[in-house]
Amino acid sequence: MSGNIQLLSDTLAAARAEGRAALIAYLPAGFPTVDGGIEAIKAAFDGGADVVEVGLPHSDPVLDGPVIQTADDIALRGGVRIADVMRTVRETFGATGKPVLVMTYWNPIDRYGVERFTAELAEAGGAGCILPDLPVQESELWREHAEKHGLATVFVVAPSSKDERLARITAAGSGFVYAASLMGVTGTRESVGTQAQALVERTRATGSALPVCVGLGVSNAVQAAEVAGFADGVIVGSAFVKRMLDAPDDAAGVEAVRELAGDLAKGVRGRV
Repeated sequence: MSGNIQLLSDTLAAARAEGRAALIAYLPAGFPTVDGGIEAIKAAFDGGADVVEVGLPHSDPVLDGPVIQTADDIALRGGVRIADVMRTVRETFGATGKPVLVMTYWNPIDRYGVERFTAELAEAGGAGCILPDLPVQESELWREHAEKHGLATVFVVAPSSKDERLARITAAGSGFVYAASLMGVTGTRESVGTQAQALVERTRATGSALPVCVGLGVSNAVQAAEVAGFADGVIVGSAFVKRMLDAPDDAAGVEAVRELAGDLAKGVRGRV
């Protein structure tokens, strides 16, 4: 079975055709439980997310701030495994028909086996992977298997990325480019910062047709509207996870995710 890279591309193109940025939500698998995580992801789609990134919980999440680290710790203590991540992708894609990516560090894939991981992700209906710590110059094996199985390879760029590196990443990547809005780890912030717009412009200047989606720091509709003014997609993670952590119970957490997705969906449409 082939993965859903085309569905991802079509979804991002449809948002652009509507004159807006896509809303991309991030939620970890297994948080607060495997079943609860699946319900939360479906709620994000219900609320208005176009794409969801499913986080593969990791014991050393170097890009993630304290909110996502807390959620990852809960998932890992609950015994989450890669099989649970695949189940999360399968059930959320099956229920919604919308693009679901996995965001993961490289070590779990390397240990699991690249061929096994890509084949199972494609079979589950996944659209691809975001790989924040895989250097583009070391990505040939992954990209070979991802392409074979119809999966996107999304690389992360940062304000510190040199123009030469941006060109290599846009040439090697597929699906979209994940532009980290600032240096540092994930988390909600008062301001997304001017570095994000400059990074989007520099990434587009490579001549690539890949959409450029901005993450790290977006937490409300006003910020989403700001980023939507210059990016092809707005990525929100910590704000969703924080809503769930702050909720009095799992059902309230799922409802909070749905509500936030609805607010952010208005933001990317300029309705704030």
